Amino acid sequence: MLGQVFRKPQKWLIFRENLFKEIEELGLKSIGIVAFISFFVGGVVAIQTGMNVDNPWIPKYLIGFATKRSIILEFAPTFMSVILAGKVGSYITSSIGTMRVTEQIDALEVMGVNALNHLVLPKVIATVTFYPFIVLLAMFLGIYGGYVAGNLTGLFTSDSYVEGIRMDFKPYLVQYSLIKTVVFAFLIATIPSYYGFYVKGGSIDVGKASTKAVVWTSVVIIVLNYFLTQMLLG
Repeated sequence: MLGQVFRKPQKWLIFRENLFKEIEELGLKSIGIVAFISFFVGGVVAIQTGMNVDNPWIPKYLIGFATKRSIILEFAPTFMSVILAGKVGSYITSSIGTMRVTEQIDALEVMGVNALNHLVLPKVIATVTFYPFIVLLAMFLGIYGGYVAGNLTGLFTSDSYVEGIRMDFKPYLVQYSLIKTVVFAFLIATIPSYYGFYVKGGSIDVGKASTKAVVWTSVVIIVLNYFLTQMLLG
């Protein structure tokens, strides 16, 4: 499958149009839900950390430090990828699966078009190139959400929170998160595409394939996250 996906496109003009379409469908239309979830989860992480750091001997700047590490290391790259696997993965499987059961893919193959390259490659490039920017946005909004939560609840001051964010900042951790994001983005594009491209039956089978694609994409992301963490941080 991957060998056919990564072949040279037959029509560059059509490929470019498909690529911009997939960037809009898979990337731009996901920014809203990513921004919403990131902001409020960052606030929740900061509030929960602040409520548990009630010992006067524990400095308050640790709240900002813990929130920063939680958002950058796990929430932004891993859990946002799982969320996107549900949103984007179901869309990919259902769109390709519908083309399969309505014989549109068969028509492309009869005309001599490499259907895998035509349908899947733009999705892979769109996710791999655009999702790192989405994750960077999730990092920023998550940390900012914690800052806003501190101002609203009074559990910690803005100065202590900013001090914790600045403390022991390691740029490699952001790089580590982006590496994971690229790998997860590739999985989000390819696994649902596989289930959609090889679905058999009718509309009910497309729905079942979408469910399987989301489940298996999420499982593979979680399992691979463990090994990537061992490799990159171990």
